[in-house]
Amino acid sequence: MVLPEFNHAKVLVVGDVMLDRYWFGDVNRISPEAPVPVLKVNRVDERPGGAANVARNIAALGAQATLLSVVGDDEAGACLEKLLGEHSNLTALLHRDASISTIIKLRAIARHQQLLRIDFETPPSHEVLHAALEDYRAQLPLADIVILSDYGKGGLAHIAQMIQMARDAGKPVLVDPKGDDYARYAGATLLTPNRSEFCQVAGSWHDESELNAKAQALRTQLQLEALLVTRSEDGMSLFMADEVLHVPTHTREVFDVSGAGDTVIATLAVMLASGAALPDAMRIANRAAGIVVGKLGTAVVNREEIVKDMENQD
Repeated sequence: MVLPEFNHAKVLVVGDVMLDRYWFGDVNRISPEAPVPVLKVNRVDERPGGAANVARNIAALGAQATLLSVVGDDEAGACLEKLLGEHSNLTALLHRDASISTIIKLRAIARHQQLLRIDFETPPSHEVLHAALEDYRAQLPLADIVILSDYGKGGLAHIAQMIQMARDAGKPVLVDPKGDDYARYAGATLLTPNRSEFCQVAGSWHDESELNAKAQALRTQLQLEALLVTRSEDGMSLFMADEVLHVPTHTREVFDVSGAGDTVIATLAVMLASGAALPDAMRIANRAAGIVVGKLGTAVVNREEIVKDMENQD
């Protein structure tokens, strides 16, 4: 297939944003204070995470991204805003909430091995979430498609209302879910749980027919147009009312799976907003995921990498 042009696609992303901070270094000794390794840090890296990484993936593909979220009035929030500002085709509308700290995921890494992760987070206030909802109402008419990226951090308290508003406006809604209460996602166009997330809600299965039955039951119950389950080394399965499609993963070295789900939903949205059919969008998202897991940390995939991957596989 030929990739559609992405530069006219407009995607609105709403959800929990965070700053992914990496401390890289070497470990040459054990601490005399406790039986833990001592990391001598020689490099610090910072990248947008969560819904911000979704928006960054959209921008990297060449589409227009608008990101709506909440951060703290702090150094990490300013850093996140600056990082997002490096993309000319990404508009970040970040509400500052002085009562919270911007979510930070701090990872200590030695020789490409993660030693420790430290999380900093507090839920945003009701007042700021209400203001963000009004921004959502204003931005909705300008978008071709909506992504609601739920990381369970409190930024999508009004998600049911957001889905209804988008559907009333005729906009497709893609949701990356979290937790076991999927009723709040009812009426969305497409849900993209990974295998463990789907298992948490639907229970385990013993064979493909049982998986199909559970997926179709959930899709019907939530009145979804489609359900996409990402299955790591087993590829992806797309469940629609009249069709079930499965694509195997593209065999390659897996370096880091963090952020792969962000790449999948971003690529799906860009493809759909560019006029592609859902099965084609899934196939390209599967390629994009295969590329991004070969990179360290939360990373992005650009259009040229996907085209090259398609040429190499043909």
